[in-house]
Amino acid sequence: MPILSSLWSLGAYLVPFVCVLSLIVFFHEFGHFLIGRLCGVQVDAFSLGFGPELFAFVDRYGTRWRLAALPLGGYVKFHGDANGASMTDEAAAASMPAAERAVSFFAQKVWKRAAIVVAGPLANFILAIVLFTGIFYVNGRNILLPYVDGVSAGSAAEAAGFQPGDLILSIDGQPIDSFEAMQRLVQTTRDQSLTFTIARQGKELTLNATPRVRDIVTPLGTTRVGVLGVEAKGKPENWRVEHYGLADSAHLAVSETWYVIARTGDYVVGLFSGKESAAQMSGVVGIAQASGEMAKIGIAAVLHLAAILSISVGILNLLPIPLLDGGHLFFYAIEAIQGRALNERVQQFGFRVGMTLVAALMIFATYNDVLRITRQLLHWG
Repeated sequence: MPILSSLWSLGAYLVPFVCVLSLIVFFHEFGHFLIGRLCGVQVDAFSLGFGPELFAFVDRYGTRWRLAALPLGGYVKFHGDANGASMTDEAAAASMPAAERAVSFFAQKVWKRAAIVVAGPLANFILAIVLFTGIFYVNGRNILLPYVDGVSAGSAAEAAGFQPGDLILSIDGQPIDSFEAMQRLVQTTRDQSLTFTIARQGKELTLNATPRVRDIVTPLGTTRVGVLGVEAKGKPENWRVEHYGLADSAHLAVSETWYVIARTGDYVVGLFSGKESAAQMSGVVGIAQASGEMAKIGIAAVLHLAAILSISVGILNLLPIPLLDGGHLFFYAIEAIQGRALNERVQQFGFRVGMTLVAALMIFATYNDVLRITRQLLHWG
């Protein structure tokens, strides 16, 4: 029985993780596949997962669709590629008949290759918009009004003079209609003075506060944000539910996607500038843990996590690191400027460096996950 219980618990995390990751990978690779087909490139293989083949079939265009045993990624192999990373098979390319070269990836104009490459991350962003649209359309939004129910001792809010019962109307002139909107603005403007317009006992007052930097725990790990120090107890009278039509849901989904892109981009920039900590990074273990926790809440929570992860995958792939989509785009930009592709030796060296960086990144992120989970277990113990 303990063994069965352990297997059931493991499955409760692995199944949502595999489903979420497979959905994100499929859309990413399908973006490459679709634009590749539209550009007239022959697709030899579309693989969901790596390693031994579990199932496969060949469509009428000659593409082998395969499901592999290791569900930690996937790839599209275009004609003329040496592998799923779109590195050219130089030996095969040299002996190709003209008809084959015409449908090979390496023989396409640079703008077509760039379009095919950028289609993967773009598909991730589109997936996020679709998922957010569905969530808003089906579930609407539970909006907590920005009332202050408590003020933390020693916080920036206490120093600024906030009191229980205050209603936040605007921040730096920007109207605030929910506690979440207030939190998002505060979290992204840490260590900067903000001007709050509040309603207190029928009067409007102005308070100035500077959010303080704190590390908070999220389902995907620890993140560094600005904290004001006001509390919301979620009284029933302070909640309202907003329902939206399809158009409004899509508009909200675009805004939500842009918010996540901006926040993720800020983190990446902050990481390289030293303002953010690399300890906040999370890997596959953290994603698996988050997927399992979201599955306990419900399908909407799992889809919300999938949307956020899809955006993160899109942004990660746009980094100018050889092996990733952004690395390919960097090489194509050089090719467009100088009128010829970089020589094979330089590209091979770049891909080896990129592979090393990506592997190191994955190992470091997994180390962070294991360290965080170990601390949680010790704390619970």
